[in-house]
Amino acid sequence: MSTDLLSTSTEIDIGGTVGEFEWDWKNQPIKVVYECLGSGSPLLLLPAFSTVSMRSEMAGIAKLLAPYFQTVAVDFPGFGESSRLGIEYNRALFGQFLKDFVTSVFNTPISVISAGHSCPYVLQLAQEQPSLFSRIALIAPTWRGPLPTMGANKSIAGMVKNLVRTPIIGQILYKLNTTPGFLSLMYRRHVYTDVEKLTPDFIDYKWHNTQQPGARFAPAAFVTGNLDAVDSRDEFLDFARDLSVPLMVAIAQSSPPKSLAEMEAIAALPGVKSVKLSGSLGIHEEYPQIMVEAILPFLNG
Repeated sequence: MSTDLLSTSTEIDIGGTVGEFEWDWKNQPIKVVYECLGSGSPLLLLPAFSTVSMRSEMAGIAKLLAPYFQTVAVDFPGFGESSRLGIEYNRALFGQFLKDFVTSVFNTPISVISAGHSCPYVLQLAQEQPSLFSRIALIAPTWRGPLPTMGANKSIAGMVKNLVRTPIIGQILYKLNTTPGFLSLMYRRHVYTDVEKLTPDFIDYKWHNTQQPGARFAPAAFVTGNLDAVDSRDEFLDFARDLSVPLMVAIAQSSPPKSLAEMEAIAALPGVKSVKLSGSLGIHEEYPQIMVEAILPFLNG
């Protein structure tokens, strides 16, 4: 791993060394924040895309795996502590970011644990450049954003995205959809299964993440399907078919039915190892101990 990218240090939720990756997208400089913990072979941790996406949701997994790997957890562009610019966030941006980050930060094949909507991007890059990866573990993999999953067509989804991007009405709509009460409802419905873990402090922490300057642009793109790496299940599965890199899928059995169907479809492909665990879309954050116990033998294999 390139040591010159570890110049910035602080202690936050994961408790590791924080670095900044200076990335350029169409002549627009973007600061990407990542955090390293542990030593050994590199293990990239990619959180799920969501309104509250941030690297700290991988904290439990990072701490448990730090004795075995050098874990590297990332805040995607537009999320967490990375730059939250008012640019157009789309599949091209995130596909290029992942490629540039992996090829710039690491100098040896890496293992990766990817959650939710980030999974197709990993599979796509692994198809294009399999030599970058040694093993891939997908946790509750999905590919379709919330509005398309609800049946909204591209025209309606595009109108919603553009509305949220407007200075006044967009800010109001975003505020309404990121109130502590609304965030708690969403977590209860399809992210966590143990509601006792949704304490006021937990929800407040998530809420503060949504209130940063420029925070609405990337989540609006995710919700409306603009961050969907593919347009169909067949495309999603094509990324995983005949993949030369060992692949494991963790199915969260309490996920919403449509999301669960996508997990089961990719897990059913020949050569894919899979495990079914109790949990929903936030299983990687809610049950890190169970997740690590299921994945570690595969990573060490």
